[in-house]
Parts: sequence; C-alpha cells; structure tokens
Amino acid sequence: MWLKARDTLARIADMAAEEGVVYTLENLNLPVDHPGTPFGRAEDTLALVESVNHPSLRLNLDLYHVQIGEGNLIETCRTCLAFIGEVQVADVPGRYEPGTGEINYSGIARALAEMGYRGPVALESFAKGDPVAALEAFRAAFTLA
Repeated sequence: MWLKARDTLARIADMAAEEGVVYTLENLNLPVDHPGTPFGRAEDTLALVESVNHPSLRLNLDLYHVQIGEGNLIETCRTCLAFIGEVQVADVPGRYEPGTGEINYSGIARALAEMGYRGPVALESFAKGDPVAALEAFRAAFTLA
C-alpha cells in the first residue's frame, strides 16, 4: 500500500508541476474523526510526502488532527517544516475556532514564526457562536505583535 501510494503521489506531483500548482496531502486523526484511514497520522503523511520529495507535493499539516491523534504540536511543526504547504487550525475539542479549547494557538503562531514558517495558515473550523467573532479569534491568535 505504501509503494502504491508513493507511486501515485509521484505521478500527481508531476501533473501538478505541469499545471504550475501545488497539491497538499492532509494528515487526519484516527481516534475520533477518521478511524481506519491509511496514512492518517502526521508522521505517516510526512513520510509519504518526503518519499516523493517533489516541490509540487507538500504536507497540509492539520493541527486539530495532530492534537487528537498525536499531540506535541510544536515539535510536529518543527519535524514537518521543510515539507509544509499549509497549516490548518481548529481547536480541540469540538473543532471550533482558536481560544475555545485546549490548544495554545498564540504559542504555536510564535513558534512557527521563530522556525521561519511563512506559508499559509488556514482556519478549518466551526464557529462556536458568532462567525465574525470566530474569524476575529483566529486573526488574533495568528497576529504576532
């Protein structure tokens, strides 16, 4: 299964390069949202992206999923840094905006900046209440002063 996945992703990366786009492969959590998904853990998803080693294939590092399945968010960001194409965020529990759960997203934002990450950070969550307030919480967590 690993070899087939690697070969397929290599072909996809080649097609992406021809079109001038970059595809990202997202990690998922196994305990709550995606039980039985192959290559769900960040470590496994990173291993696939690294094995292809193509600039048109990057890791979509979803920190919501990392927190549920693996934890150690900042170290996971550091480990994956060279292959990250996008970081996605939502708080745990509930997949709501930053500040509604257990994840210190302001600390993660500072750590990502210190690591030199300058790529996109996307909010992929539900609004716990007011959607505008949810967007403001996201902006506040990722705005470095």
